[in-house]
Amino acid sequence: MSLNLNQRVLEFLKVNPEQQFTARDIAAWVLSHYPKECEQKRKSSIRDLTTDDALQGVLATEIGAHRRTLPECVKTIEGPPLKYYYTEKSEGAEIEEAEHSLTQGPSGEAEPKESEFSLYPLLYQYLRSEDPVVFTKRINEKTSANSLGKNGNHWLHPDMVGIEVLGRDWYPEILSCVKEARDRRVRLWSFEVKVKVNRSNVRECFFQAVSNSSWANLGYLVARDFDEKIRKELRILSGAHGIGVIRINSDDPSQSQILIPAVERAEVNWDTASRLAMENKDFQDFLKQVRHFYQTGDIKETDWLEPKSEVKRQTG
Repeated sequence: MSLNLNQRVLEFLKVNPEQQFTARDIAAWVLSHYPKECEQKRKSSIRDLTTDDALQGVLATEIGAHRRTLPECVKTIEGPPLKYYYTEKSEGAEIEEAEHSLTQGPSGEAEPKESEFSLYPLLYQYLRSEDPVVFTKRINEKTSANSLGKNGNHWLHPDMVGIEVLGRDWYPEILSCVKEARDRRVRLWSFEVKVKVNRSNVRECFFQAVSNSSWANLGYLVARDFDEKIRKELRILSGAHGIGVIRINSDDPSQSQILIPAVERAEVNWDTASRLAMENKDFQDFLKQVRHFYQTGDIKETDWLEPKSEVKRQTG
């Protein structure tokens, strides 16, 4: 009997619903549970598959190559590595669960498990581990004046903002020349953070990032999980609007990844920045810290602390 790999993938994932696995994980299970079919594949292959590791690698490669032919109930999450999982939930339900997931605490009361708020410290850690370093600050919409009333500030606030200092390792004389010429010495970044982005919310998330990052040199949509099936849509939107995409690795923030680089705007849109500053105290403080750098050439570490992991509770 020949090996029907798509059927085996579905079989494995279906008995492990909602759990994420790599192609190699699935291949290892197929190898152990269908030895006769795998042996037949080994013998019929023109490649050297004498070792189980070689055969497992081939199976994993074929799973990846045929992933788009898998049933709709099998979803994929952008990597690396790409991960697969089985779910019967709608994409909208997945988003709602990701944003408001609760678990039972020791007291028996529902306690928050994870939301986008828990990703802010991870984004901070990733950007501080990169070269160039981006110093970031949390922008809390709760500090806004809301002077325009309900929905007046809709899609105005980025979740986090940052400053990248240009030429931190430049020769001192070059820095003096740049200062005298009043040339640009920083890039300002803006980030919209989500837990999960899939086909049901990709355009809403992306255009939220477009709206609240329109003032910055660089704007990014950030998430822990991106459905692999929206990759093309993200590239089209990014090509049209210049917003980049970052995937956060919640297990190891330093292994996070820029999936699509943002297109840099040469100038900050100060009109839009002013609109945000008039509403939000955190953004006012951010601009004061940017001004401090321009005046002194110094980045004060105490101004750029890791954001506390906030908690978003559901209200009844």
